[in-house]
Amino acid sequence: MNKQAPYYQTIGKEVEVFEHAYKNKIPFLLKGPTGTGKSRFIEYMAYKLGKKLITISCHEETSSTDLVGRYIIKGAETIWSDGPLTTAIKQGAIIYLDEIAEARPDVIVAIHSLTDHRRELFIDKLGETIKAHEDFMLVASFNPGYQKGFKELKPSTRQRFIATAFAYPEAKIEAEILINETGVDAGIAKKLVNIATKIRNLTELGLTETVSTRLLVDAAKLIHSGLPKRLSVQVAIVEPLTDDLDVVEALKDLCNLMI
Repeated sequence: MNKQAPYYQTIGKEVEVFEHAYKNKIPFLLKGPTGTGKSRFIEYMAYKLGKKLITISCHEETSSTDLVGRYIIKGAETIWSDGPLTTAIKQGAIIYLDEIAEARPDVIVAIHSLTDHRRELFIDKLGETIKAHEDFMLVASFNPGYQKGFKELKPSTRQRFIATAFAYPEAKIEAEILINETGVDAGIAKKLVNIATKIRNLTELGLTETVSTRLLVDAAKLIHSGLPKRLSVQVAIVEPLTDDLDVVEALKDLCNLMI
């Protein structure tokens, strides 16, 4: 059975840039806030190129061992088990390190030799160096919006990638995304985008994150399935943004006026 293509709305030249990066074996970095379609874009490109995609959601505990592999006990013997990065290198898959700046520093050290002309991985526990498969590609993302200090990617690491910035799409395109993703009515999609635009411009609220396209999709799905509009907006947009009761009430009042 043929897998259906993931829906992705092209915003600029990102598809063309990615295809050239893949052809030239250059690592690819996606920069931008959460919920702007970075992961969906990579899914779409892997589908378009006919390549297997292995995604790792990085966090502060993600270590190079998690990516490269480890010895495990199986029955009476100890055997080596490849991690997802090693698997991708051998199989010629695209590996996507989502939120790479969150991972431990040893992850960055481990991928260095994969991000230059060498395209190889040294596995110290095995004393082996593995050359990357011809089709292997390293892709990473990070959110420059909320990372501070040590969470930033070092310039020496960033310069090993070509980079594309992802932002929230313009209102018309964002409404089209909602309609295509959820089947919601065009009028509702427009109102949801207007709500998002309004909240994104309310910088004085001091929100850590603002309304992502992902949250709008969730709200549109709930409305489309029959949940009341204002309740859908409250649970899918307002509540995920903040735990501050005063800010929640202010956002609820604002949203109720707009939908």
